[in-house]
Amino acid sequence: LIKFLSDADGAIIGVETINDNVLKELPNLKFISKYGVGLNNIDIDSCKRRNVKIGWVGGVNKYSVAEQTIGFMIMLARNLYINSNALKYNYNWVKNGGFQIRNKKIGIIGLGFIGKEVVKLLKPFNCEIFANDIKDLTKYGKKNNIKLVDKETILKSCDFVSIHTPLDESTTNMISRKELDLMKNTSFIINTARGGIINENDLFYALKNNVINGAALDVYNDEPNPSKKLCELNNLICTPHIAGNSIESVIGMGMTSINHLVKYFKK
Repeated sequence: LIKFLSDADGAIIGVETINDNVLKELPNLKFISKYGVGLNNIDIDSCKRRNVKIGWVGGVNKYSVAEQTIGFMIMLARNLYINSNALKYNYNWVKNGGFQIRNKKIGIIGLGFIGKEVVKLLKPFNCEIFANDIKDLTKYGKKNNIKLVDKETILKSCDFVSIHTPLDESTTNMISRKELDLMKNTSFIINTARGGIINENDLFYALKNNVINGAALDVYNDEPNPSKKLCELNNLICTPHIAGNSIESVIGMGMTSINHLVKYFKK
């Protein structure tokens, strides 16, 4: 990476790690344009110290991620994934259609661009929505009939818990054994945000021992090499970090990152 960027004045960065060890070897670098929305792979403080500017805009892929989140909810609730695998691989005709997500309790942890888009997509299902965010969203909550509560209330009360927070020191292992034990054994958890927010070993235990009913993950601690034992569980839906990877989002993120570069170097 250092060799590739050695003479670059600007760079488009996706998932590559840009820390102080990298930046100190790139004296020409003036601007980083982020492809995507997560900044957890870029050392922002180091960029500030070295006067490297960052081009970033939130919500570029919000529709794509929100759609997959709703898709996960429907797949989990209606047993689509489990029953499809049973028929496809074992030729077992399992007539268990699960339950509707309509009128269920949905918990959203993180009400940013994506969390708010999930709220919009849930409106036709007439769900009771609980949410938690570090910002004061009282006005938004009242307007959208959302119960703004603490994370413990979400975990104890909701049929689905969906994670939409950044990954940082405050959210690393935010969902561990203690939090999973609070959930109903009929409930599901979904993470389309970042690996590391849910403790994977604790999630494995919870799924293996019916602490919760199931889960859906699009992100993992180690990408592209997620835990094999976790992925092999029947009650886990696992996708390879594609929630924000619809063709529309790919084009949107690409054009946004290019436009950041153009705008910066036109100054």
